[in-house]
Amino acid sequence: MKLTKRAIDGLKPDASGRDVFVWDDELKGFGVRMKPSGAAAYLIQYKTPQRKTRRLAFGKVTILTPEEARAKARKLLAEVAHGADPSADRHACRNALTIAELCDQYLNAARAGLVTPRFNKAKKASTIAIDEGRVAVHIKPLIGSTIVASLTRPAVQKMADAIAAGKTAGTFKTKARGKAVVEGGAGTAARVVELLGGIWTWAEKRGLASGANPVHGVQKIRGDAKDRVLSAEELAKLGKAMRELAPRWPAAVAALRLVAVTGLRREEACGLRWSEIDRASSCLRLRATKTGRSMRPIGKAAFDVLDAQPANKSDWAFPNVRNYGSADLKKHIAAIFDAAGLKDARSHDLRRTFGSIAADEGYGDATIGELLGHARRGVTERHYVRRADAVLIAAADRVSQRIAMALDGTQASVFELRRPERKHRHATEAD
Repeated sequence: MKLTKRAIDGLKPDASGRDVFVWDDELKGFGVRMKPSGAAAYLIQYKTPQRKTRRLAFGKVTILTPEEARAKARKLLAEVAHGADPSADRHACRNALTIAELCDQYLNAARAGLVTPRFNKAKKASTIAIDEGRVAVHIKPLIGSTIVASLTRPAVQKMADAIAAGKTAGTFKTKARGKAVVEGGAGTAARVVELLGGIWTWAEKRGLASGANPVHGVQKIRGDAKDRVLSAEELAKLGKAMRELAPRWPAAVAALRLVAVTGLRREEACGLRWSEIDRASSCLRLRATKTGRSMRPIGKAAFDVLDAQPANKSDWAFPNVRNYGSADLKKHIAAIFDAAGLKDARSHDLRRTFGSIAADEGYGDATIGELLGHARRGVTERHYVRRADAVLIAAADRVSQRIAMALDGTQASVFELRRPERKHRHATEAD
């Protein structure tokens, strides 16, 4: 019969529990299938080039009219005539890897230490945690359901634009009592796109993705490099707040002072182990940093901080309450800045301040890079330099002493940390 609305409305489920098929006598291969439950859908039946019979249901009778279904069936059957296999394509699509699934595989590999993006070193747990947040909050909600093979540059650009516009912003629950406040913005969008590009590169090497990386050519807006440094007066304010809060948060105050007088990253200071302190060579030998293993010359002001730490049986200079790991002092350190009236500054600004004072003292880029633990480029530097020389130790001691005096308020009116009118001389013996 010709499939009409009246004919379809008259269909009844088979009493024996079998599917009921009714074929259109106008378009060969077009029909309706009714399930024992009474649900009915339009379908096509065709043969593949290998002479295998396929059926493809493509629309419910409650949604499409017979005329609309016949037009769609005619289009599908025309594709079949040109060698297509829409049923196989649908099954392949259902089984195809999605971006969300690809991200999950990447994160599982990273947790197992199988992702080595920098210096052939496995990603740190803290970095993986950041990646997990970016995947969960930004990538999955926006493009997680997209098939990997069909991801395009315009789709990634739309994702980046949405993140920059704050469409994924919100407050998200993390731990039992924790929460994450996500604001989005252009900077976040750029970092998410870079992460997705890294995931694609990792996947391509393992046969999970192919073709040009879809993040190439995506427009990213990066903010200007931060140049916030603390003046002598601001260091004095911070030092005063640290002295006032020391009885309440002694570990956070000590860790923050260590950051100030060494230029360490906050994570490096809070995660410092006693075994990484080399007193004989006046340096720290950090096992794992952003740039891999790192040797940092330190001055007397830094040793004063470490010597004042209470004795403990932990491996860490700043242990957590259970003594089995390092303390996470991020919130307390931020609160110290706020108490000092420096809500626009954080611990990394002290690292920048340390470098600025070193430049003000006339030390060259190479010396400052060694003091701050920047990545070493040469083979000799990366593999054979094992001790801090006298010039580096003297530089660390001089810079740390200036900062310590500023924190203690003993030199705030004597010098300014940044003096643009002064031309920096270069210490050629350290370069």
